[in-house]
Amino acid sequence: MSTPCRRRSAAAPVRAAEPSDASPAAPHLSPEPRPLATSKNTVPSRRPRAAATVPAPAATPTARVVIEQPRPVVECGSLPAKATVGIPLTITASVFADGHDLVMGWVRHGRPGAGLDTSDRWQELPMRTLGDDRFGAVLTPAREGPWAFEIVAMPDLYGSWLGDLRIRLDAGQDVALELEEGARMAERAAALPGRAERDRQALTSLATRLRDPSATQAHRLQEAARPPAVTLMRHTADRGTATHSGPWRLTVERELAGFSAWYEMFPRSEGAEPPRSGTFRSAAARLPAIAAMGFEVVYLPPIHPIGGSFRRGRNNSPEATPEDVGSPWAIGAAEGGHTAVHPDLGTLDDFALFMADAERHGVEVALDYALNCSPDHPWVVEHPEWFSHRADGSIRHAENPPKRYQDIYPLDFGTADRAGLWQALRDVLLFWIERGVRIFRVDNPHTKPFAFWEWLIAEIRHHHPDVIFLAEAFTRPAVMQRLAKLGFSQSYTYFTWRTSKAELSEYLTELSQTERVDWFRPNFWVNTPDILHAYLQQGGPAAFRVRATLAAMTAPSWGMYSGYELCERVAADPGSEEYADSEKYQLRPRDWARPDSLAPYITRLNEIRHRHRGAIALLPALRVQEIRNDSMLCVSRVNQARDDVLLVVVNLDPHHPQEGTIWLDLEGLGIPADIPFEAHDELTGISYVWQGPESYVRLDPAQQSAHVLHLRRR
Repeated sequence: MSTPCRRRSAAAPVRAAEPSDASPAAPHLSPEPRPLATSKNTVPSRRPRAAATVPAPAATPTARVVIEQPRPVVECGSLPAKATVGIPLTITASVFADGHDLVMGWVRHGRPGAGLDTSDRWQELPMRTLGDDRFGAVLTPAREGPWAFEIVAMPDLYGSWLGDLRIRLDAGQDVALELEEGARMAERAAALPGRAERDRQALTSLATRLRDPSATQAHRLQEAARPPAVTLMRHTADRGTATHSGPWRLTVERELAGFSAWYEMFPRSEGAEPPRSGTFRSAAARLPAIAAMGFEVVYLPPIHPIGGSFRRGRNNSPEATPEDVGSPWAIGAAEGGHTAVHPDLGTLDDFALFMADAERHGVEVALDYALNCSPDHPWVVEHPEWFSHRADGSIRHAENPPKRYQDIYPLDFGTADRAGLWQALRDVLLFWIERGVRIFRVDNPHTKPFAFWEWLIAEIRHHHPDVIFLAEAFTRPAVMQRLAKLGFSQSYTYFTWRTSKAELSEYLTELSQTERVDWFRPNFWVNTPDILHAYLQQGGPAAFRVRATLAAMTAPSWGMYSGYELCERVAADPGSEEYADSEKYQLRPRDWARPDSLAPYITRLNEIRHRHRGAIALLPALRVQEIRNDSMLCVSRVNQARDDVLLVVVNLDPHHPQEGTIWLDLEGLGIPADIPFEAHDELTGISYVWQGPESYVRLDPAQQSAHVLHLRRR
């Protein structure tokens, strides 16, 4: 259920959104971090003031239409909703009026602060009825940056008149007076100030045809009901008493924010010959294979110098040997901090070459933005006030009692030098942005202040709207949602821990069919360096195929950590989700040419995603379909035009064959129930002929764990 938001009912002409009264400050100039974005850029309040007495009736006509529950709207407009270039966004609202008149509405959208008096004019989309007083229009953003929309609605007087006219004529009544009323309606529209000459002539012509004495009343009804005439009357209706809702803010991001496939790799492992580390140059040799599998983003854990104090050894041992490489998340050493690269990997020039190689292969590089400092970080000496101190004056290390992490000093975001710290953290991002990085995976953002993220993301996006932020926050739902609302482009999810049919069905519905879709973009990761789920540990290669299929086909964005294609599944300890010989603490070269690699299967999944981008990118169109087996899941994906339909059927049991009967919502899928249609398996190339909603499937994990069926008319 949508959060109730204020609406504005005004007997005033349609106008553009008000510009915000302040723009984000330029980097490096503000002496202190700016206040929260909402304090300056919120939608102006229009809540009516309480009156001591009932006001007298207005002297001018008042708006009759009510607009409620507009979507997408976040926190009643105090925060922007999300949209993506090239991905359809459905704007909806409940729109109704007193009495029996029909209503009509429009969505007006454009750049905030722009309007009819500028060259960057707002555009207008007609809304269509969705039933139960719900109306909608589909906006497909064409450019990134701040955007806004408003909903305008009013009684459809012409449509109501036309409907009554048809009923009266069908009943055999004389409708001469009603036809005259229609003619006068057209003349009043023609006489409105500022009416374009072309519209004025068309309206006058319509009035003449409605009065034509040589035509029958039935013929004049046909003239009135012609689509051009109806469109003309809707377009030229007097909006002086229309109801306005908004403006409501949107943040439009580029395509990779809404549809992307991620691959995580440790560059120090690629080409490594322990104890000698791999380098940016040797890691670049892995890029063609990553691109060939269809991944658009290669994500690198921290590439910075690693502290030596309290360094962690293999398998997270508190005792490190001289050959242990340490955790990349213990950032900072004598060679530098967050704007330096580990000397074992190379130089900044080597990193630039790695970036160029990635671009040449069509892959973007994402960097880890981890706000951790080792005891050897230069900031510890230069800015000790940026860290928390214990009663004895020593700097407090990271803790999760009873666990202690002496190799990491957390930053104190409440420091007296808040401005200096926040700006330094912003400048770290700007440093890498200047070197071509436009995607950042943010480590543990839920442990830093909400106010910091709102400020930081606004600062960066003011000058770099193409920057994408992925929130790695496996925490309480409310906290994950808040981070998404504050501007994170994508979010890690609970997908890893949803393995049963009931869990998956509930979670997929929650992510796609609730108001959460207005601000939360899920990124389904099948594994991470920290998470090796028991399902993968125990399920063998079939389990790896199942989880990859679910992630790639049900989420617009998905990701995997290197080694997944080799089905690495040995845990550090029984009941643990930590990898044995974790790459977080040691070099891990691999044999990528192994014949049992799942790389061909993963390549096929990403190929399917790109062929059916319109269906998979449109998360609100996802539906869980009925299948009569608790070990099987069936999900449909449909594009906006409903001319590309995918059906994903998965055997969740990695050990045994399962079979079941599917019962499809054919009407929702746009497929006639009385005509045979083809179900073409995109994974195997085999086609089946189905008819009607009921079909039988059987999947043996030893051979095939899933169908990805393209449903098409024969």
